[in-house]
Amino acid sequence: MHRTVQIFDTTLRDGEQTPGVSFTADDKLILAHQLDKLGVDIIEAGFPISSKGEKDAVKKITGARLDSQICGLARVTNVDIEACLDCDVDVIHTFVPTSDVQIKHTIGKSREEVMQLSVEAVEYIKAHGTKCLFSAMDATRTDMKYLLDVYQSVEKAGADIINVPDTVGVMIPSLMYQFIKDIRGIVNAPIDVHCHNDFGLGVANTLAAVEAGAQQVQVTVNSLGERAGNADLAETVMSLHSIYKVRTNVQTKHLVETSRLVERLSGIRVPPNMPIVGDNVFSHESGIHTHGILIRTDTFEPGVMTPEMVGHRRRIVVGKHAGKHAVKQMLTDAGLKPTEGQLAEIMQRIKDLGDKGKRVTDADLYTIAEVIMGEVAKGEQAIVLEEVSVMTGNKVTPTASIKAVVRGKPKIGAQTGVGPVDAALRAVQTILGRDAKIKLRDFRIEAITGGSDALAEVIIGVEDEKGNIVTARSAREDIVIASVEALVSAINGLMLRKR
Repeated sequence: MHRTVQIFDTTLRDGEQTPGVSFTADDKLILAHQLDKLGVDIIEAGFPISSKGEKDAVKKITGARLDSQICGLARVTNVDIEACLDCDVDVIHTFVPTSDVQIKHTIGKSREEVMQLSVEAVEYIKAHGTKCLFSAMDATRTDMKYLLDVYQSVEKAGADIINVPDTVGVMIPSLMYQFIKDIRGIVNAPIDVHCHNDFGLGVANTLAAVEAGAQQVQVTVNSLGERAGNADLAETVMSLHSIYKVRTNVQTKHLVETSRLVERLSGIRVPPNMPIVGDNVFSHESGIHTHGILIRTDTFEPGVMTPEMVGHRRRIVVGKHAGKHAVKQMLTDAGLKPTEGQLAEIMQRIKDLGDKGKRVTDADLYTIAEVIMGEVAKGEQAIVLEEVSVMTGNKVTPTASIKAVVRGKPKIGAQTGVGPVDAALRAVQTILGRDAKIKLRDFRIEAITGGSDALAEVIIGVEDEKGNIVTARSAREDIVIASVEALVSAINGLMLRKR
């Protein structure tokens, strides 16, 4: 196993093939800069021959002169290769199907024709002085003797890197290990792997390949890609760094911010329990867990991976499983110091809400504590909402105005938005003044009751410039009012925590 592995990121190419995802040229350039900042070795910028817009996007990225190498994808045809050459890429990734099912049904060629096309494509790329990565598409379902013949032939033709794709994600780690070992026995060029996640084994197969001697891995941010996606970048890199003690050039402190940027531009939400980058990864609710974490963090965290290593923050959250040590710590951080009797009552209220299937937000905790303690929390509310007005309709730009008292001073703010809720949330943010660095982290409708007087429950999370997150909720028949109330409540909770 090599002590250093190169990271080949294909978020902009295979990741964009995720159903429903389409990046603009500007999106791709923004993401390329972020991937370069992250420290990936090679960025697969796109498939230049596929469209004029795609080719323009790849040209923009190569023109940015990033530190990462830029790669373009090409079939084993001169016209595809020339499109990549026109973009001035550092690496051309040429591919051809090699499994019998794909040779017969996707390109209608014979094995001999595929072999000839592969060699000619590699020779054409090398004749133009460009680095060549060759992929035998569907390698893991290809007859092994034929696959080895293809790899030996393209290596002789000058291929710089040999890629082994598990195109439909059917390998298992033990077989992947032996598969790569067998290829390593006849190929001298560095081996790269591209694993899909159809059975959830993309990362496991990638790591098995590294164990067997692969020197480069193809990954995507947030596991984007065809069908169930590709091996995830963050999971692969952190496993290599923290468990295998293998080095990469990735600056792991940028993993979470990269994940959130891709989430925003792709529109594909990251599940809270997604490894490494999900919101819940360093969040603790269970009483036993939180008690241990407050004493020593590696009691219920891996230890070899900390939140700071990946750009995350540790969070203690309330819920029916919460323990009194965690709740007491959260209240202390907010300036609330209940007695032992009051704390017991607070704990009982939290568990009662949890038993009814209710999510207990940070704002709920503070409110419960204030009521039981018989006092309003020290420090007045940052925002006291007085009036909300919304104008919307056909051919009318949604507009909202907010009247509130902000730190004791009357304020009025108005904003337009893509809808009435968006306009109202923007209006609230305009009246914050020096607290404008607060940003909306999460917004969702948790539940809606039936009937003409349907009750909408809105949950909102806000985050300050230091990464502190507070959630709050409101439930009303009017979703706009519910959204504004939840936002104001969350901001007040954040201000209380900051104080």
